[in-house]
Amino acid sequence: MKKILFVCTHNAGRSQMAEGYLNATYGDRYSAFSAGSEPASQVNPLVIKAMQEIGIDISGAKPKLIDEFDGIKMDLLVTLCDSGTCPLFPWAQETIHQTFPDPKTLTGTEEEMLEGIRAIRDAITGWIDENLGKV
Repeated sequence: MKKILFVCTHNAGRSQMAEGYLNATYGDRYSAFSAGSEPASQVNPLVIKAMQEIGIDISGAKPKLIDEFDGIKMDLLVTLCDSGTCPLFPWAQETIHQTFPDPKTLTGTEEEMLEGIRAIRDAITGWIDENLGKV
């Protein structure tokens, strides 16, 4: 089983969605984890809600510092952030950088922000299906 670490700055949105989706959908082939370089205090509640809409419960997820994975060999590191704060991870055999918008930057009503998060979720899950689901 391949180990994959998804990383974004705050580990409160994109990486949590990717980890949850990969484990729920392709958990027979992958073991996914997520972390951040500057973890938030909690996962964005609207991200949790958007994932529940597709049948994936990440309500128990907690943001983690990437240092928690020091020395743990990963087959793949996927950085999801577009900022310069995505760290390098020397224990990964391969690194891919795939940018997705940060849910934290969304503004508007709660429903407007949720709609934006759904679009990010769908982009992430589509990328995973296309790039990891066919492997």
